[in-house]
Amino acid sequence: MSAIILLVVGLVAMALGYFLYSKFIAEKIFRLDPDFRTPAHEFEDGVDYVPTNRFVLWGHHFTSVAGAAPIVGPAIAVIWGWLPAFLWVVFGTIFFAGVHDSGAIWASVRNKAKSIGALTGDVVGTRARSLFMIVIFLVLLMVNAVFAVVISGLMMNFSTAVVPVWGAILVALVIGQLIYRRILSLPVVSVLGVIALYALIFIGPSVPLQMPAEIAGMSGNAVWILLLFGYAAVASLLPVWVLLQPRDYINGLQLFVGLLVLYGAIVFLNPNMVAPMFNSNVPAGTPSLLPLLFVTIACGAISGFHGLVSSGTTSKQLNKEPDARFVGYFGAVGEGMLALAAILVATAGFASLADWQAMYTGFGQGGVNAFVQGGAYIIHNGLGLPEVTAATLLTVMAALFAGTTMDTGLRLQRYIFQEWGTIYNLKWMTKPAPATLLAVGSCLLLAFGAGGAGGTGGMLIWPLFGTTNQLLAGLTLLVITVILMRLKRPLWYTLVPLCFLLVMTVLALLTQLRGFYEAGNYFLLILGSVILIAAILVSLECGAALKRQRQEIANQGK
Repeated sequence: MSAIILLVVGLVAMALGYFLYSKFIAEKIFRLDPDFRTPAHEFEDGVDYVPTNRFVLWGHHFTSVAGAAPIVGPAIAVIWGWLPAFLWVVFGTIFFAGVHDSGAIWASVRNKAKSIGALTGDVVGTRARSLFMIVIFLVLLMVNAVFAVVISGLMMNFSTAVVPVWGAILVALVIGQLIYRRILSLPVVSVLGVIALYALIFIGPSVPLQMPAEIAGMSGNAVWILLLFGYAAVASLLPVWVLLQPRDYINGLQLFVGLLVLYGAIVFLNPNMVAPMFNSNVPAGTPSLLPLLFVTIACGAISGFHGLVSSGTTSKQLNKEPDARFVGYFGAVGEGMLALAAILVATAGFASLADWQAMYTGFGQGGVNAFVQGGAYIIHNGLGLPEVTAATLLTVMAALFAGTTMDTGLRLQRYIFQEWGTIYNLKWMTKPAPATLLAVGSCLLLAFGAGGAGGTGGMLIWPLFGTTNQLLAGLTLLVITVILMRLKRPLWYTLVPLCFLLVMTVLALLTQLRGFYEAGNYFLLILGSVILIAAILVSLECGAALKRQRQEIANQGK
């Protein structure tokens, strides 16, 4: 089967989702109001609360939620065959992710831009809020600690990507000044930013920078991890318009150019799907497709981390409430398009089925390597670009997305500490600098305290990320559903996705817990059990809130 057919079907379905379904959700369910005064205006401070052009904000939101996950997850999940991954990405984007992301922005904007965790206290109760924020903190800790490991690995393995990745920060600083001091118009700045980024990508192979294997007794990976956290700490304290927004914006544009290159190469090469539609010959040890598919592919279908960004940085910058549709729903569509590209290159970017099977020798194989290898093969053969340049392009894409997610993730973790300071009346914790130190300190404690000198401690709890992240998405939909019931709006558009997601994720978590028990991994067994219990308790609290609200509505009708 030609990959072009799958590409066209996927893109058309997601376009229909945006133009038809998201319009219905925005107008009939959320009822977005252009006259509503958003928190970005109400609390404008020039640092975190900044009314922002919706195209710039879309870039920030999209690249923050994307990370490397819409590449890694689908490129791993194709081990079950390309059709299950394709269906979950397309339908997940349309009916799950778009509603979840735009709904989280709307709910937060309507409640003074509070995070979804703090918002739970107002909507459901303080006990649910405390439990929910534990789950949120764990997800942010995993994302920040693990993405540092992923980026450091890319820097060590692809020295040609070092100059483009770090050079993009300087480009973003200049772009930020050009936009917010109105020196040049946004279209001109956009073109200049993309040209600068791609110039760096083409320069990268000529000036590879290799970190020494060991510096002062530390491995090269560990040094990169320390540098990344130092950078992220500084970035999280800067006003969003100085670095975070412009960096994310030009990265978002760069991704779309990269996607066009990939899609164009697929059209010119017209490769066939090398991998099977359903893989009946999976490697030994591969878990069952049901329910693991729905936690292996999170970003690209639906992800709880999106709710944290939506109710964290994005809701504080939303200029007008209707922008939530473009920023949130279309952000999810952009991520679905990236996941679709990952599926295509990880299943059609190989010369033969034997080559594909050599990559997928066990569950968890493939990932970024399959994306870079398969994508470079397609771009080289489809457009004639040198394979090393194509590989650098795709590596930079993955590293920049992981980097922007880490930037936002650390800022969100700072927000969580500041909210805890407000909730528990600890004034020193409400200040940005101490909260940032706590955020970075907790990540470094996990990275080096649990992982030793290599700084890979985040990988110890990473096996729980997929299920924890999806539980978070289900709980976010649950909170949105409670808000909709309070407003007497239709519930089915959030209730059905949340029920499906919670059932699949709880089944996946139970499967994982059994595996941890059989493997004697009692640390993950206990941690996973804590997460499961917290999720069940939050669900029960939300269920009770729904029941109370339903009773109140019934009483009003008497």
